[in-house]
Amino acid sequence: MTAYRIRPATAADAAIILRFIRELADYENALDEVAATEETVATSLFGEGSVSFAAICETEAGEPAGSAVWFKTYSTWQAKNGLYLEDLYVTPTHRGAGVGKMLLRHLARVAVAEDCARFEWSVLDWNEPAIRVYETVGAEPKKEWVRYRLTGDRLKRFAEG
Repeated sequence: MTAYRIRPATAADAAIILRFIRELADYENALDEVAATEETVATSLFGEGSVSFAAICETEAGEPAGSAVWFKTYSTWQAKNGLYLEDLYVTPTHRGAGVGKMLLRHLARVAVAEDCARFEWSVLDWNEPAIRVYETVGAEPKKEWVRYRLTGDRLKRFAEG
């Protein structure tokens, strides 16, 4: 049985986090959409003014097994911050060992300690293994909400008015 620990990520982990981003994107059939580089990961997560956070789950021997990247949101109705999980990734060799649940529990503890009103994330509707994990921890889908997004040229055109 492998023992794991979770620690805050640092700028020195940018290469590991980028590797996990790319592996997750490949799993989601979207590797060609990754524009992140080691430098942009380091700057955006650990640079001055960053509003994002990351944690690494690793074996006792220091082998990276997974990561979580998150940021704060805000609930006007609750007048409190929330925690939004942007990415949760577990390497294939460590899947099924409880690493994903460990990372989720770690973030739940962060959310409780920081008096967050909610802990939320999104999942692709076809990602059944992840959905099963989320349901086992008691999370519920919010089917009444539809997520919208503006990116790239559409975002620029709209911004230009």
